[in-house]
Parts: sequence; C-alpha cells; structure tokens
Amino acid sequence: MKKTIAISGINFIGLSMACLLSQKNKVFITSTSDMKIEKINNRESTIKDDLITEFFETKELDLTATKDDVLAYSNADYIIVSNTSYYDRKTNFFDTGKVERTIETITKINPNALIIIKSTIPVGFTERMREKYNNKNVIVSPLFGRESSALYENLHPSRIVVGCPKDDKELLKKAEEFVKVLTNCIIDKKAPVIYTGLTEAEAIKLFTNTYLAMRVAYFNELDTYSKVKGLDTIDIINGVCYDPRIGDFYNNPSFGYGGSSLPNDAMQLKANFEEIPEGLISAIPKSNHIRKDFIAEDVYEYGKKNVPFGEPTIGVYRLLMKKNSDNFNLSSTKSVMTRLAKKGLRVVIYEPTLYSDSFEGYEVIASLDEFLTITDVIIANRYDQCLDDAADKVYTRDLFNRD
Repeated sequence: MKKTIAISGINFIGLSMACLLSQKNKVFITSTSDMKIEKINNRESTIKDDLITEFFETKELDLTATKDDVLAYSNADYIIVSNTSYYDRKTNFFDTGKVERTIETITKINPNALIIIKSTIPVGFTERMREKYNNKNVIVSPLFGRESSALYENLHPSRIVVGCPKDDKELLKKAEEFVKVLTNCIIDKKAPVIYTGLTEAEAIKLFTNTYLAMRVAYFNELDTYSKVKGLDTIDIINGVCYDPRIGDFYNNPSFGYGGSSLPNDAMQLKANFEEIPEGLISAIPKSNHIRKDFIAEDVYEYGKKNVPFGEPTIGVYRLLMKKNSDNFNLSSTKSVMTRLAKKGLRVVIYEPTLYSDSFEGYEVIASLDEFLTITDVIIANRYDQCLDDAADKVYTRDLFNRD
C-alpha cells in the first residue's frame, strides 16, 4: 500500500531517501531554500550524485519539494528528519538546533506520525527529544554511506539499523512497518535489519565513522613513516593488506580525512568518552591534525626544491574531499592550504565548481592551462589525468589513484 512520507532537509541524506522512497510512495521533502525547492520540482539534483540525476531523468517519482511544513507533515505516515548537524568545537558537541526545531514542528502538526531521525546526532539525543517534546513516536535509523553515492548505498545497504525501545511493542510494530516500506524500495533485499535500543543505534553510527577515520589515519601514518624513512609506501601497504583480516580497501593515503561525517563524528565520539577510560579514540583526531601538519611541511620543502630562489607559488587542484563529490566541508586540502598560506606563500586555487575569482581570500584561477602555468607546486589530494602535463610539479599522496 502506498504511504505518504515527509522528509525534512534537502541534503545528501534527505534527497537520496526521497528518491528511494518516492518510487513507490508519495513523498514530500521540505527546505527553506527556494532555489533547492525549484530544482527538485524541476527534477534537477542539488547535490553531486550521478544516480540521483539518473533517477530524475528516467524514473516516475511521486516527489514534491515544498517550504510548507503543514502540507508536508499533516497527512504523513512517516516523517524522516535529515537536517544537517555540525560539531561545534567550542561546546564539544553537535549543534543539533535544526533537528530539534524540526521535531518540535512535527510534534505540533502531526504528533501521531512516526518520526525517524537520520541526521547525525550525539549519543542519547533521541531519548532526550522524546522527553523534551513528550513524543514517544520518535526513533532513530542512521544512514551509512558516502555523500556522492548515497542513493546507490540506500538501494544496496550493507545493513539497516533501527533504534527503538524494545519494550514499546506498539512503537516497535510501527518501526517494523516502516522497514517494510523501506525494503520494498531497495534492490538488495537481503540486507540484515538490526533492531537495537535508541542509544545503541546512535552509538553504531559514531563508532562506524570513527573506525573509518581511524583506518584513514592509520594508512596515512604508515605513509608518513615510509616517506620520512625513504621506504616504498605502496609495497608496504600491499604487503599489509594481503592479510584478509585487514583487506585491500580504504587504504589509499591522503592529506587527511575530511568531509561532513568523519571529522564531526570522530570528535563527537571523543566528547562522548568524557570521564570514560580511553586512549585510542582521542588519538584519531590528533593523528589527522598531525598528518596535515606533516603534509604542509613536506609540500613547503618540496616547493623550496622546485624554486631554490624565492618562494614558490602553490596551486591547489580541487578543494573537494573525494572524486565525484561537490563538498568542501572540512576538507583536508583546505587545512593544508591554510597552513601553507600562514608560511607566507602565495596560494591559488583551481576549482571549477567555484564561480568567483576568489574563495575565502584566496585567488581562484578559472583556466586550467593558466593554473598549470603559473604555479610552481600543485597539491592534489586526488590525482587527475588533466595534471599529466605538469606531473613533475604535482605533490600528491594518491598512490593508488582511487578514493
């Protein structure tokens, strides 16, 4: 039976869920942005995700974007909260203001709807919201996956985690019904469904992303060691990763982990460990910081070799965290760029997704040919064939040419 579903937040979580569910259900997605609403209603993606673009071009989706919360929420059977949250380094906690306001609004308009939180949230948040707004119809089901392939990973989930109080049989039945609606829209229907408590589901998301951050940091430190000691990083990584317990994946060195998930979630988990004995969790963000310091210093030394007299001009090839992305958020390249600028070096950027001649005070070069010509050193978190003509001045730790 076709359900009415509302989704709050046009971002990679919300839009991927909207495309998934609107194949077989009536879906409303809300935003305060007129531009985003117009684009979605014209079937134009607001994020970089090739599969979402393909869905818009080829699928009959029952999807409406709107600013009208009453229209979206009033008759909804399920309401998915996917508003963006950010880790606030001043408070050492996620800024969940948008998520909270959305839950408050939904409770006023349609208190009987099942609310499913998919936003990234701190441990204990869902239970606090249930108590704060006196609404027991709130559960949590975190999304796992990468921004640029969110829809694909919704269609082929590794697992579906649902956090719901196990002693509330009526609510658990609602959660199971929602899972049926969800699995009716996915391709890989063999994905395991894991029902946990509210707090356990929140912890699964944070521990998952912190583990991934740790793995990135581990291979980056391996690369730092190899570079300082004059060893072949590729040989060492290959030798290590043939061990099936480790595996040959997610092991390509970089300038550091970044994006909207790993840095925030690793810091949030660290904050949640306050007064709990640990050593590893707090070391992960520290390792990432050290890695970016090392890369900046290594680039500086590399530049001095290229330009023995005077200071080199540093070119930044793309600010994006990964290939096929459009997200600069907490980009490790930006962090390295800032460190180099603090050394007094001229830093220019080539980023074709920017439509301005400057970005945060840095000069943006629109022409790739000009960019390749005027720079003495080009830093690239991920290498691209368009740099081949200037390969002799490219600095990258992308050893396997993959994310």
